Amino acid sequence: MFVESKTISLLAPEIILMLGATVLFLLGAFRAGRAQLVATLIAYAGAAVALACYGSPWNTESTLSGPLVIDPMSLGLRWIALLAGFIFTLAGSRRDVELAAEFQGTLMLVICGAMLTASANELVLLFLGLELISIPTYVLLFLGRRDRASAEATMKYFYLSLLASALLLYGFAFLYGISGTTVIVGSGKVQGIREAFLNQDSTALTSSLFKLSPIALVLITAGFGFKLAAAPFQFYAPDVYQGTTNANTGVLAVIPKLAGVAGFLRLALLVIPGTAVADKAFAWQLPLILAVLTMTIGNVCALWQKDIRRLLAYSSIAHGGYLLIGLAVGAASMSSGSHQAAGGAGGMLFYVLVYALATMGSLCTLAYLGSPRRELSGVEELAGLARSQPLAAATLAIFMFSLTGIPPLAGFWGKLTLFGSAIQLSAANQTSNTSLSLWFVGLAIVAALNAAIGAAYYLRIIGVMYFQSPGSPAPAAGGRLALVGGVFCALLVIGSGMFPAQIVGLSLRAEHKLVEHAPSVSPPPLGEGRGEGLPITPLVTAR
Repeated sequence: MFVESKTISLLAPEIILMLGATVLFLLGAFRAGRAQLVATLIAYAGAAVALACYGSPWNTESTLSGPLVIDPMSLGLRWIALLAGFIFTLAGSRRDVELAAEFQGTLMLVICGAMLTASANELVLLFLGLELISIPTYVLLFLGRRDRASAEATMKYFYLSLLASALLLYGFAFLYGISGTTVIVGSGKVQGIREAFLNQDSTALTSSLFKLSPIALVLITAGFGFKLAAAPFQFYAPDVYQGTTNANTGVLAVIPKLAGVAGFLRLALLVIPGTAVADKAFAWQLPLILAVLTMTIGNVCALWQKDIRRLLAYSSIAHGGYLLIGLAVGAASMSSGSHQAAGGAGGMLFYVLVYALATMGSLCTLAYLGSPRRELSGVEELAGLARSQPLAAATLAIFMFSLTGIPPLAGFWGKLTLFGSAIQLSAANQTSNTSLSLWFVGLAIVAALNAAIGAAYYLRIIGVMYFQSPGSPAPAAGGRLALVGGVFCALLVIGSGMFPAQIVGLSLRAEHKLVEHAPSVSPPPLGEGRGEGLPITPLVTAR
């Protein structure tokens, strides 16, 4: 009973957001005007207070409670999701009054899904969180621009998201069939999927069930690859981003990536590479090849884009490829038997933060430069922006420099952390495993070349703003709150770049806690056997 109440209390931030979304939908029925925005901000503030009561990412303890895991990674991703909800609320503050409550309430459900995904330690809850992101997103896309292009974008995302969900669910079925449980990481008396793999002896590894683990890895990679817009599931992104609003583009570019990182680290990194795959090289070669393909497709295709949202879609694809570098590094280290991610997981967590800040700020600023009736779309519409809107131009320039990887901004340290983890892994295996060393040297070289290609289209945007003659000025009627959100993200990008050591250290500590074999179970109250503890209560117990 205590564990159940503890689990519910740990979900207090998500419960507050759910209640806030319900209140917003009710307010929308009565057309409450600006009260909707006030209620939205109060809900996010309440969720932040509730989350702060259970600690910050700087906490070093990991706790299992029911289907939840509370560790530095889950806390960090939940804070990023809350920040994203706050920023996108500001970006959409000047939306059509008739649909403002629906937009804000649906966005709140998406944020709630991202937070659930970050803390899920059970396959059913993980899938529920992912669907809580996907289903409200269909509504957000419909509420964006009610025209033919928007309807086409919504339908493309809907059908491809269904396909990705089906593949992911099929992969979950393989994991359950192999391990006999839906718990991801067990503890004490309850064995999870990870323990089922790690505790196999040499004869069990040759059994027919464990030979299915590469299929599970492929299906899981396909499902979460859609969230990262990784190849070959990237082709939906340009059309969908172009066909919706700037605020919705930001949601699509950031929130699914948070879910993809959480899912990859919980399953594709922790569970499978350790012992389940007969050919252990497959566990890291798959994300490595996908990383090369994804970053190259994204950067090369972005070079000739003239629509700003379509350009940022290919940018999002490229950054999904960069994130897969961390997964490949972590999987290679885990497959070697060290059960350590060697900086790969920490690099992913740090990079998704700096990417999210720059992308949220960019789309927030673009939302300010447009208007509720007309979104700013073309790159050429930014011509001369430094003269007409110097503050907006400066914030956009900061974000483009950060996405490029120009020091000392946060994006530089993000790329350095990821690329450096590949180099360090290569150096550590130079004598013991020459083949692996060459793979990751090649990966680092390809990543550096892609970063140089990406600089071309990011710097082109800065050149248009500062060095081209102004044409028709941007409407800049998206609301001052949107500009406030952009400036706030710019300050965070600068601050993260000035003090990267603390955040990188936090990411590495989160990685260390992530790969621990047995996080502690929530302790019972005083007088109820504090020394022995209580087992977790999975939604589906072991067979």
